[in-house]
Amino acid sequence: MFEFEERPPLDPHPLSPYVSWAGHRNRDPILEVFKQKFPGMPGNVLEFASGSGMHINYFAPHFPHLTFHPTDLNEHALENIMRITWENRVQNVARPSQLDLTRDETWPNPEDRRYDVIFVINIFQVAPISVADGMMKCASQLLNKDGFLFIYGPFKDHGRYTTESNQEFDRMIQSAGVPEWGLKDIADLEKAARSNALGLSEKINMPANNFGLIFTRA
Repeated sequence: MFEFEERPPLDPHPLSPYVSWAGHRNRDPILEVFKQKFPGMPGNVLEFASGSGMHINYFAPHFPHLTFHPTDLNEHALENIMRITWENRVQNVARPSQLDLTRDETWPNPEDRRYDVIFVINIFQVAPISVADGMMKCASQLLNKDGFLFIYGPFKDHGRYTTESNQEFDRMIQSAGVPEWGLKDIADLEKAARSNALGLSEKINMPANNFGLIFTRA
């Protein structure tokens, strides 16, 4: 794991120094939200796009009554998750599995297990908004009746930038010239949620001009 005082160059690869830097910066504020929102009874938590596994292995020891299930599209990321889990002797992180939000045949079977919480951190600035449709459909199939989906990251809010720094961050991302890169709009996530019987129940202002978005069954 890398730690940096200054932001490394933008690189969305899950094992990059940039992703490690961002993960170390945001993990404690997210953990504080989870301490307020996670269930107190035994249950299951699923992470979409777990990347290196830094978040799920950091959060899991704080909730020993819950079992955490990491997933990612990238096979190298899955190997790294297993390595971190083993090195840190985290007992309540399950073996990671490959999941592609655009291909429902890779999704877990809801008849095998449902989840109290599903969370995803920092993917939409470097992922197409179309991923939201699969994410909401998958979450609607896998969440328990009272479960919730937590999405963390920087977003536009119904067509506007909430801060000048977010606007500058968006310009920086788009300058890379990758068509799907850029801040997405909360309104588009809400639209995808409504199509899958979910709704935005809470919008939490987070440090560094990010949001924590909680979606529940409508």
